[in-house]
Formats: sequence, structure tokens, C-alpha cells
Amino acid sequence: MDKEGSQDIAAEIFAQEDPIFRNKSLVEVEHVPSPERIVGRDDEIRALSTELRSAVNGDSPENVILYGETGTGKSLVAKHVAKAAKSNAGDVRIGTVYVDCSTDDTETQAISTIARTLNDESETDIRVPETGLAKAAYYTRLYTILDKLYDVVIIILDEADMHPDDQILMSLSRAVETGKTGCRIGLIAISNKVRWAEDLNDRVKSSLQPRELNFHSYDANQLRAILGHRRDAFREGVLSDDVIPLCAAYAAQDHGDARQAIDVLRNAGMLAQRDGSDTVTRDHVEDAKMEAEKDRFRDLIGGLTVQKKLVLSAVTALHKGTDDDEFSMAQIIETYTKLCEATGTSTRSDRRVRDFVRRLAFLDILELRKQNLGRAGGITIYARLQPDHDLDIVHQTAMDDDQFVVGEAESENASLDSF
Repeated sequence: MDKEGSQDIAAEIFAQEDPIFRNKSLVEVEHVPSPERIVGRDDEIRALSTELRSAVNGDSPENVILYGETGTGKSLVAKHVAKAAKSNAGDVRIGTVYVDCSTDDTETQAISTIARTLNDESETDIRVPETGLAKAAYYTRLYTILDKLYDVVIIILDEADMHPDDQILMSLSRAVETGKTGCRIGLIAISNKVRWAEDLNDRVKSSLQPRELNFHSYDANQLRAILGHRRDAFREGVLSDDVIPLCAAYAAQDHGDARQAIDVLRNAGMLAQRDGSDTVTRDHVEDAKMEAEKDRFRDLIGGLTVQKKLVLSAVTALHKGTDDDEFSMAQIIETYTKLCEATGTSTRSDRRVRDFVRRLAFLDILELRKQNLGRAGGITIYARLQPDHDLDIVHQTAMDDDQFVVGEAESENASLDSF
């Protein structure tokens, strides 16, 4: 009887019409809008299209680096322009492929994804397994696929700075020159780091010869327009009048991040849904903003090792427990050691802790400053949380790990609550 009652409850819920969302996919961050819904990026679309124009004639497109803050439309524009090039190519066989380098974060993984995406096994008779081949074997199969199926390919490497080296840029940009393939290859490398292109290896720069396009942050008016184009994700009359302006204003105050604005709007709708409300209100937006910040940092640091989380927790604990703006490595190591004792975690060497701090800075979680104290003092490194990050959210997220268990034998001072 209980089982049947449970089934009835589930069936009843599934049969109900969603009171808030009409087409929720429109407010999913990964949703790629139709061209008429792309706001405030006409100049960037025009500039990138100009660089890739040769592709539709079967010639080599320029290699391009797109950089700018997260959520400024880089990936969206790259996908749109690559798709448009393919649609307008006539008899020229153009292939396009998108690679998320934060997921495919090694050269081998990225080449495997490119080869599998571009392959049509029924035409090439080539099988490309997801794993199991040497890097050179993946390259060989990729170039054979290109020669059999395409005249030109446009490869989008999103978050290209996540690769530990630039070898994939070197290999792909020189593939025609070195006789590996007759297919013309155009690369679009995307980075959130403004200075990433400057740090590329000189040999890579020489081979790539990239054009650079900077994507500026969206302003509040543009963000309102972007969200306005997604209003039909919701049922008629569900959004109160101040919801979209407030979502846009919050995002504009932070980084002009369209992803953040869309994320907050979607989460506000979901909170209204859970509350049983028939309207999305300002209160839902404010609660959603906080949840979005937590989600963003869960995504950012969720994959960090326990040791890196402890180092980050040491920095945030110092921020919360002192009036200082930045902290020396000695302070960080001392607090990290106390955290390890409190959580029953073995410590790492001072050198490894310094490596962890540098890695957190590479991920734009921490900010570093070097100070030369002269011959007697040497070089001292100071670290602090990036000023744009919310201290409470980062600290809470960093400390939220199932492996952080305080041993019963520890003293009262060795408690997570004291950090």
C-alpha cells in the first residue's frame, strides 16, 4: 500500500505543469542562442568573421586568440562564426570542432576529442577510441581523417590556458607546413587571462602568428537585453518587473558576466518553484545570487585536492582572523599546519605548500606579490584572496570537505570552528 502511495505521489508531481518555467533550456548556461539573440557582440562577430573569411574559399583561415573576462561571449561568438563559415562554404568542405580544455586538459585528450568529433567512421574506416592510444597515434589518425573528409577545419580551443604547455598550438598550426596534412587548419584559442598570449612560447607565437581580439565586459543595458531575450524561458507574468534589471545589475557590478546573470535568473526561478510561489521576486534573485556564488566556487575548487583546499583555507582563515590584507608564506604555512593538525591530515613540506599557493594563484583564486628584502632577507612572497572573491563563500566552500574530520583526541583549540 505504501509502495502504491509513493508511486501515486511521484506520478502526481510528474503530471503537474511547471508553474514557473515554460522552456527552461533557454536559461541553461550552455544554451547557444540563435543569431538574432546574440547581444552586443556585432563588432566581435565582424572582426572574427574577417579573420576566418579565407576558409570559405578553401584557403587557410587566420589563427585567432580571443581573450576577456568569463561570460563576455567569447565561446558564443566563436561557435556562431565557425558555424556560419561552415554554412556559407558552398563546395568547400569545412569541419568545425569545439574542445573544452578545462576537461580535455592534456594534449592527448584534446587531440582524441578533435579526431573523434571530426571523424565519420563509415567514410574513413578509421576508429578513434576515446583512450588507449599514444599521442602520436591520435595525431596520425586525425591527419588522415582531415585529408579524407575536409578542405578546411576550424578548431576552437576553449580555456586553452588550462593546458600545461603550448604544444598542441605548435603541432596543429604547423601541420600543413610540415606535411602532416593537406587540410587547412584554423585555430581559435580562447582564454580568460588577458596576458596569456604574451606568455606563449616564442616558437609557438612564430608558428601561430595569431590575431588577437579582446572581449570587453557587458554593461548593465546589454545584460538586460541578453536576459530579455531569455524571458520566454518563463511563463507569462511569472517574472516581477524588477527581476531582470536586478539580475543584470548584480552581474554588471561584478564582472559584466552574462553567464552569471543567466545563472542567477535561472536559480531565482528554481527557488520560486521550490517555495511554491507563482511569481519570481526580488527576494528570490538575492537568494539566487548567493547560491550562484557558492556554486561558482564549488565548480572552481571542487576538484582541488585536500591539501590545496587546506592551503586555501589557511589563507581565508588568516583573512577572517586578522586585519592584514596579505600574508607571508611563513604565516600561511603556520596556519596550514594547525589546520592539518585539527583535521588529522598529514602535512606537506614547506616547498610543496609554496607550490600549492602558486597553483591557486594560477587559477585566479589567490593573488601573489613578491618583495625583495635585499641580500639579507632574500625574496618574500605574500598572498591574499583575489579581491573580487567573497571571503565567506570561499572559506565555507574550501572547508566543506568530507575528509576534514577532527580527531577526538585533538584539543579544543584544534577545532574547525576556530578557523
